[in-house]
Amino acid sequence: MTNKPRLLSGMQPSAESLHIGNYVGALLSWKALQASHDAFYMLADLHAITVPQDPAELRENTRRTVAQYIAAGIDPAESTLFVQSQVPAHAELAWVLNSITGFGEASRMTQFKDKASKQGSDAASVGLFTYPILQAGDILLYQAEDVPVGEDQRQHVELTRDLATRFNSRFGETFVIPEPYIVKETAKIFDLQNPTAKMSKSAESPAGIIWMLDDPAITQKKIMRAVTDADGAIVFDPASKPGVSNLLTIYSVLSGQSIESLEAEFAGRGYGDFKKALATVVIDTITPIRTRALELLADPAELDRILGTAADRANEVANGTLATVYDRVGFLPRRRIHLV
Repeated sequence: MTNKPRLLSGMQPSAESLHIGNYVGALLSWKALQASHDAFYMLADLHAITVPQDPAELRENTRRTVAQYIAAGIDPAESTLFVQSQVPAHAELAWVLNSITGFGEASRMTQFKDKASKQGSDAASVGLFTYPILQAGDILLYQAEDVPVGEDQRQHVELTRDLATRFNSRFGETFVIPEPYIVKETAKIFDLQNPTAKMSKSAESPAGIIWMLDDPAITQKKIMRAVTDADGAIVFDPASKPGVSNLLTIYSVLSGQSIESLEAEFAGRGYGDFKKALATVVIDTITPIRTRALELLADPAELDRILGTAADRANEVANGTLATVYDRVGFLPRRRIHLV
C-alpha cells in the first residue's frame, strides 16, 4: 500500500514510434510524477481500435510503445505500466457508464466532432463516439485523483467528473472525483513542416515529425529542412515566426537553456548554424532512449513479463472497483460451487 495520490494517464500505441512531442508533452512529466504519485500508465489499445488497425501492427506497436516508455524513464518498479486490453474491467465499466450517459451529453464532445467531420459521419465508428466514456472508465477504475492530460483532453476529464458524481448520487459513494492535472509549463511542440499544427502521429507528412526511433541521420535531415522564414532572425515570436519559435522551444526544453539565452547566443548567426546546433541537442537526447528501446525490443519475452506483472496489479485494483460497481447497480453476484 502507498499513501501517494494515485494518477492515471496513457497514450494510444498507434504508431511504430513515439515522437518528440510525446516525449516533451507527456513522458518527461510522467517520469517526474512517478516519484510523487502511485502512477498507472496505460497503453490504450482499446481506444486505438476506434479507427481501423492492422492486428499484427497493433501488437507490434504496443510492444514498441512500452519499450519507449521504459527507455524514456518510466520505471516498471515505480509505476504500473500496463496494456488496457489486458484488464477486461475497462470495457465492463464503460458499459455501465454508457448506461448513465445522455446521448446529447456524449454528442457535445468536441474531439468526436472534429474527428467525425474529417472522416464523415458514416465512417466514424460508434466506438469513436463513446471513446470519452471508455476514457472515464479508465480513470474511475483506478480511483485516480489526478489525471495528467493535455488541454485538449480537459473536456473528457470534466465528463468523467460528471459521470462519477452522477453515479455516486444514484448508487452511493463509489468513485473518487478526479482532477485534471494540466502541466502548465509543458511546451507544445509543432510540426517542423507546418509549424502552426501540433506535431502528431496522424500528420499528413512524416517530414515534419521527429520520431524517437528514427536513425540520427534522418533526424538531422528533418531538422535542417524545417520550415523557418526569410528574415534570418532567430527570435521567439510565435505569431509572425512560428517555425523559428518552434525550433527555439525544442532547443530550450531539451537543453535546459532559456529561450532568451538562446536568442542571445544565436544573434547574428544564420539559420544553418542554429539548426545544426539544435540537431546535436536533439540527437544527444534521443539516442540513449532509442538505443535502450531497441535493446528492450530485442527481448520481447522480457517485455511481456513486465507487462504481465503490471497487468496483475492493474487487474487487482480494477476488479475491486468493478465488484463494488456491480453490487451498487444491482447485478447478481456469481456464486462459485465447490465440488467435493
